[in-house]
Amino acid sequence: MSSENLPQSTEQQLRKPRVAVVFGGRSSEHGISVVTAGAVLNAIDRTKYDVLPIGITTDGRWALTADEPERMAITDRKMPDVAQLAESDEGGVVLSVDPGSREVVYSEPGSVPKALGEVDVVFPVLHGPYGEDGTLQGLLELSGVPYVGAGVLASAVGQDKEYMKRVFTSFGLPVGPYVVVRPREWDNDPQGARERITDFADEHGWPLFIKPARAGSSIGITKVDDVSGLDEAIEEARRHDPKFLVESLLRGREIECGVLEFEDGPRASVPAEIPPVTSHDFYDFEAKYIDAASGIVPAPLTEEETAEVQRLAVEAFEAASCEGLVRADFFLTEDGGFVINEINTLPGFTPISMYPRMWQESGVSYQQLVDRLIQAALDRPTGLR
Repeated sequence: MSSENLPQSTEQQLRKPRVAVVFGGRSSEHGISVVTAGAVLNAIDRTKYDVLPIGITTDGRWALTADEPERMAITDRKMPDVAQLAESDEGGVVLSVDPGSREVVYSEPGSVPKALGEVDVVFPVLHGPYGEDGTLQGLLELSGVPYVGAGVLASAVGQDKEYMKRVFTSFGLPVGPYVVVRPREWDNDPQGARERITDFADEHGWPLFIKPARAGSSIGITKVDDVSGLDEAIEEARRHDPKFLVESLLRGREIECGVLEFEDGPRASVPAEIPPVTSHDFYDFEAKYIDAASGIVPAPLTEEETAEVQRLAVEAFEAASCEGLVRADFFLTEDGGFVINEINTLPGFTPISMYPRMWQESGVSYQQLVDRLIQAALDRPTGLR
């Protein structure tokens, strides 16, 4: 019998739903995940929900952390870390994989394991591999625990930029030119891979963007103006992911649009525009999170342009079989058409993040947004759907 069909005890019926906020993780986006968790913990309505913060260290240990969002902020241009927040250097949190139980257990070496009670829903705020890519979602499906956001397939598609583009192309969504270099190709024939990239540049022109295939927050991306910078850019991308993408420069405006699942289906927010960042080559990690570059919300678009990008954002959401939320990123090219760059199935939730700002402008406050996502997860069954 699956856990969602189990009869509830009187105690379960009377207590508040318990939300486990899971954050940190093993990816290069560990720090920004901690920042996001702080914002989410601040926003959860404690009169409606009990909260259990669980941090995952960079080496993969699930740690019990204090419910102290103020310690999860960027300080002196430095990112926070789960190891600084963990209540113990050795203790670990274990979530049962028995779908008949949602019990969470905490144990330390030499001590009797301690039951922390049941979890009703998980709010994962993990960015990048080992969290946003379907791995955590698969564990939660095995455990029978509802969770916020996309399922296994959509999370995996949303994380891997190659297959994301392949899915979008198959659904007729406009995608820019790109080349994929897989690990085996680079390991066996790096010169052949370089030639393929330079052939791509001969066709589409410089500069190129070299980026990890399965990373986010603009980490590991390099803008390359000519062949002299190619090897260094590839090395930087492969430092985060052995598979990397090469994309041509799309000349135009950067437009983003949020999608949120409502009772009647997904809806799009007002779009935002990311203006050129004069202090950076492009909208990179430093510009997004350290220097807090601001987007324009709502984007100064015509009614027709706004309607079109909203339509495409919802189509991208549906094409990848997403649930809960998505931020879709586009270029409005010089010929007046939209090209989809990527989707984020778990977009940033920091106070300066574009996704909550777009929904704020659309009439959904940050607190309402968090509450809607939790409620949608509680109402959604686990398993095939």
